Amino acid sequence: MKQELIDLIKTGDDCVKCGKCIPVCTIHAISPDETTSPRGFLDLLAAHKRGDLPLDKDVKRIFESCFLCTNCVDVCPSKIPTDTAIEEVRAEIAQEFGITWYKRAFFWLLRHRTVMDVMAKLGYVFKTCAFADKKEQNSMLPRFYLPIVKSGRLLPSVSKTSFLNSHEEHIVTKNPKQKVAVFIGCMANYSYTNIGDSLVRILEKLGVDILIPKKQLCCGAPAYFTGDLDTVRYLIKKNVEYFEGFIDSVDAIVVPEATCSSMMVHDWEKALKDEPEWLERCEKIISKVSLATKWLNDNTKLKELLAKDGKQMGHSVTYHDPCHARKTQGVWREPRALLSKSYSLIEMENPNRCCGFGGVTIQTERFELAQMAGAPKAKMIEESGADIVSAECSACRMQLTNAMHQNGVKTLFKNPIELIDEALKQ
Repeated sequence: MKQELIDLIKTGDDCVKCGKCIPVCTIHAISPDETTSPRGFLDLLAAHKRGDLPLDKDVKRIFESCFLCTNCVDVCPSKIPTDTAIEEVRAEIAQEFGITWYKRAFFWLLRHRTVMDVMAKLGYVFKTCAFADKKEQNSMLPRFYLPIVKSGRLLPSVSKTSFLNSHEEHIVTKNPKQKVAVFIGCMANYSYTNIGDSLVRILEKLGVDILIPKKQLCCGAPAYFTGDLDTVRYLIKKNVEYFEGFIDSVDAIVVPEATCSSMMVHDWEKALKDEPEWLERCEKIISKVSLATKWLNDNTKLKELLAKDGKQMGHSVTYHDPCHARKTQGVWREPRALLSKSYSLIEMENPNRCCGFGGVTIQTERFELAQMAGAPKAKMIEESGADIVSAECSACRMQLTNAMHQNGVKTLFKNPIELIDEALKQ
């Protein structure tokens, strides 16, 4: 029997159509149509579930246009989980229409870390054949038109060695005060590896023992937002089984990626809600999961260390709030509190506006929507006048780096963990 994330009819009926969601909706801002508003989605979802609206290709495109930014949930007086409703129908879409071959291949790789390592190594060796390296942005630009990728699009580069393969499993400091495990995330593992390197250096300076679990798998977010719940549950269960072996020995699982930590603390339980035994095992793990800046701000003396040993950097920073940090985890003050010790912070016009990443489908089949959503954000960053834009999310990094590239904005993107490390290294 199919496991459902949510009752779509009840969720649709609970919406009173007040319209407070419309001004903040990412897709409605670039495609102002009632069908692509949260209340429109909910109406169509309920009609579909009642059997009044067949799930054809036109309806599929509507439901796949949502960015899952959760802005609507954030402002809804009734806190209707529109995001979960969309996630539910995407699982139906995956069953009805199947999953595109390249997504299936990608999700298969997420299940098999060793094969993924080999593919990443091959990607590094041969990337210059098809891509021009843009080292300053940690990105690469296609030399010619490529299917799916498309020309003129800046993509994350591939590192020579992944983060997980660059460090010992146990890093022991002198007189350790705490011990944490690091969950790195796929993009920081293979592309933006300096994030993990920086986190290790910061933790070492703080006297924190570090466990880098080598057999960790993807958190499941790419598959979850695409509707491949079989892959999601496989990844969750494999990670839970593995983490159970060390969870009692660490104070926290520190994650320098908003999407990964949000998936773990916000969505793992939803994916396992009909499996009580696994749900109980999962809850013990996620009770120790924390976004890196939050844990560092709340549980260490990093602010004092920055005030004592950190250098005042001559760069200004504007901070973008990832949807999966501020909205689903309530984390936005902490990275600013840490960065303000060493950098001049300049707020952009709307740091809470979604960057437009939107997940695998938006980035491939509906990339024009990502471009339309990214352009206004790139303009805000430029108008802030800041030297650097920062966010604790590699999905945002990928999207905004390309949006700035395509709109002629010269601002560089860095994770707050990298910026803190730079201040301590000076």
